[in-house]
Order: sequence, then C-alpha cells, then structure tokens
Amino acid sequence: MKWDREMRVLLADSRPKTRLALRVLLERQPLLVVVGEAADADRLLAVAEEAEPDIVLIDWDLVVKADDLVSRLLGLCGGLRVVILSGKPEARQAAMAAGADVFVSKTDPPECLLRAVEQAGKADFFPLVCQNELA
Repeated sequence: MKWDREMRVLLADSRPKTRLALRVLLERQPLLVVVGEAADADRLLAVAEEAEPDIVLIDWDLVVKADDLVSRLLGLCGGLRVVILSGKPEARQAAMAAGADVFVSKTDPPECLLRAVEQAGKADFFPLVCQNELA
C-alpha cells in the first residue's frame, strides 16, 4: 500500500484482541501510525480529541451503542475519515447513513481493509463500501 504522507490512525473496538490484530496489520505499513486505541465511545472521543487522527477505524457495535458518535467525532476532528468495521455486512447501509466514509466487513480479507484505509487517506477520496468496490 502507498501513502504520500504519514497517516495517523485511531482504533476503536471493544475487543482487545481485535484492536491488537488491527494494530499489527496497520503498523506493518509504511507511513501508517496507530496513535491510540479505545474500547468504548467515551474513550474514543477523548483519545480522538487528544491524538488528532486522520482516520478512525470503529467497530459498528460502538456506533450503535452511542448516539451520534460519528458526528461528534467529526466535530472534534476536522477532516477526519471514518472507517466502520462490522461482522454484520447487513449494517453497511446504516453505517454509511451514520456518516461513515468507508464500510469494511470483518469477513473481508485484510488486504481489503488496507485498501480502504489507503483510499480514505487520499485527498480525492470518495465514500465507498469495501465489500462491493474493493474486493
């Protein structure tokens, strides 16, 4: 994967093993830097305000549990790109309606997530759904 500048990524998932797997995958990529992790919406908002990420990867379950989470994140971090991850492919439409820039199914291969992050980091970015447009 290629980025033209360092991309700061924030991870949010209630499961520590999932966050670890995402961190390992992303940190193997040049110019991707994981700047923080969160297990719940309150921590996510606090870390986002402090770390000023370019991209946030959020598990859909956290979005469902916290009203207006995506809009609150966007209010804290101008220019933030939001990638929603879910084990429920049927959540795609709701995730995009909630303000996600990208939706990636957790059943997609890791390369799909990396391509989605790469696309989200581009200046000429357009919203997408990994399962349909990148797989």
